[in-house]
Amino acid sequence: MKRWLVGGAIVLVLIAAALAANGFRGRLGWTANPQTPQEIAALIAPAMRWTLPEGEGPHPVALLLSGCDGPRTNLDRLAVELAEAGWASVLVDSHGPRGLDEAQLWRLVCAGQLLNGTERAADIAVTLAGLRDRPEIDSTRVVLIGVSHGGWTTLDYLAMARAGTLPPLLTKWPEEIAADPLAGIRGTVLYYPYCGPASLGASAPLPSELSYRFLLVEGDAIAGERSCLTVAGRLLAEKADVAVTLYKGVTHGFDVREKSFLSPLEFDPVTTDAAITATLEFLGPP
Repeated sequence: MKRWLVGGAIVLVLIAAALAANGFRGRLGWTANPQTPQEIAALIAPAMRWTLPEGEGPHPVALLLSGCDGPRTNLDRLAVELAEAGWASVLVDSHGPRGLDEAQLWRLVCAGQLLNGTERAADIAVTLAGLRDRPEIDSTRVVLIGVSHGGWTTLDYLAMARAGTLPPLLTKWPEEIAADPLAGIRGTVLYYPYCGPASLGASAPLPSELSYRFLLVEGDAIAGERSCLTVAGRLLAEKADVAVTLYKGVTHGFDVREKSFLSPLEFDPVTTDAAITATLEFLGPP
């Protein structure tokens, strides 16, 4: 019996170690089945949701990247608000085209076991490349808006783009941005992003020439805000344009109405309005 218990304990330790290593595979450069930019673009482009302001343009554009459970109505509302302010937007759905929109699968995304931020950064690369083919879009005025897992993705993309490191799901950079993967990006808005140990962007240098707006939750039980404050402090030390707002008395996902059964997270309309206002102020006039 003792041998069985010891053996079982060893198996559990090995499983835990394997899961932990898998969660860090993005930082380690491990991934399965990298694809060409054309293959990833063909996969995700049909699910992209474009929202354009009135007028012919070309319009500045925001890339919207959802949390780990996929696109929700928080980004739909944000897209409308952006259009009213004169900004185009494209909601990049990384989940549906890959069949990760079912609860049992997106929860693995949340746990870092599927499509972590470093891997998902490939979707930013191919979307940025695709902007060049749209005459109604000003591809020299781009802002990345990442929510939770989308914030993780955004920070990892910026870190890799600065270093010239290829996102692991890509076989090569898209030709349109290969010379400079940061070209056209002016800044980023990060809604309660994950900045933990598995995030490359939390530890690697980020481009200090961009503007950063962190919208964090005090006591965030899902994606602790302290590591993001460290990232913001590091950027400030490099004299980057950084602003941080710390919302109190709310939960992670305060802007999301749809909640899973028994979720401890709560929608807060007042804070949601405040965060949208902060986003629009950050973007400024079109």
